[in-house]
Amino acid sequence: MISDYLEQHWVMLVPLIGMSILLISDIHLERRMIRRIAITNFILFIYSIFCYIETYLGNQPEYSIWRTILSAVNYSLVAFILVEIIMIVYREQRVYVLIPAIINMILCFISIPTGIVFTIDQNNHFHRGPVGHIAYIVCGLYLAYFIIRMFTSKRRQKEDFPLLIFMSVTAVVCLLVPMFLDEVVLHWFVATIAIDILLYYVFLLQQYTKRDPLTKLLNRQSYYFNSEKNFGIITSVITIDMNGLKEINDTKGHIAGDAALKAIADSFLRAAQRKHRVYRIGGDEFIVLCNNSSEDEVKVLIDHIKLEVAKTPYTVSVGYAMKSEGSTIDDLYHRADTMLYEEKKRFYELTGKDRRK
Repeated sequence: MISDYLEQHWVMLVPLIGMSILLISDIHLERRMIRRIAITNFILFIYSIFCYIETYLGNQPEYSIWRTILSAVNYSLVAFILVEIIMIVYREQRVYVLIPAIINMILCFISIPTGIVFTIDQNNHFHRGPVGHIAYIVCGLYLAYFIIRMFTSKRRQKEDFPLLIFMSVTAVVCLLVPMFLDEVVLHWFVATIAIDILLYYVFLLQQYTKRDPLTKLLNRQSYYFNSEKNFGIITSVITIDMNGLKEINDTKGHIAGDAALKAIADSFLRAAQRKHRVYRIGGDEFIVLCNNSSEDEVKVLIDHIKLEVAKTPYTVSVGYAMKSEGSTIDDLYHRADTMLYEEKKRFYELTGKDRRK
């Protein structure tokens, strides 16, 4: 049996084991995220074993109650695996997302004595009950929710879409295939989900080469790459500088300074829309690249940034420049920085603070 199991699920086991090895020494992801990925991998592994045993029992001439129990467990686990993937991709997700999976699980286990979802007769033949497609419906709802969240999330960047769309399409295929090809779906599902999780894990690690570890904004390297790649659609550059960071660091310590930078970075993200890219390019220096934005839209964005920052104990100085014929990205940056410098100068004149402190 073990050799048959390995033959059927080797494609699933390789990425799961490899990812587990990487998770042990991972220094980038939060502990909570590492635990969630590990739990998902474990559930997927258990699901593959239960599916294999259930299929083995289904091929026997005599009926066993264990086949019915395992069928209920397997129908339940599929929904919980999709919940775990949703909670990995959308980390702020509330626990209410578990409700459909729990309802599905209750119905599946009620089906053991009642046959409401499925029944297995004494000849060991499987039959669907009155709500026999409940697991597929619940999984379909989760996939629809996953896709809707992907396109409506303000913080989701355009470059994130290809992988998430790929994960969605492969999951949809795994949902539809069992309606036509019962014999191959188990192999398809576990292997596909395992590979999707591995791909998303690699995607998360890739984000750490593109983002500032403190603020989670895009970093200086990303700014250089995107400003060159997307210069054709960039219409404005906004430069932002935090006021008084050195004073906070000197009087309250660098931990307080880091907290201040994180707070204003969150303010920028709340104000920005999908066509805006926010970068931290230095200690307290930030840039927003605006794609296909008019000057009025840029001014509205700046107002929103200042309103959001005003909700914190901190202040910022802002400058911007609109692209004109013959402009380069460096021209836009220097023009915006000149405006920022003038605003910062007025701030220190009005507050009477010493800029050197």
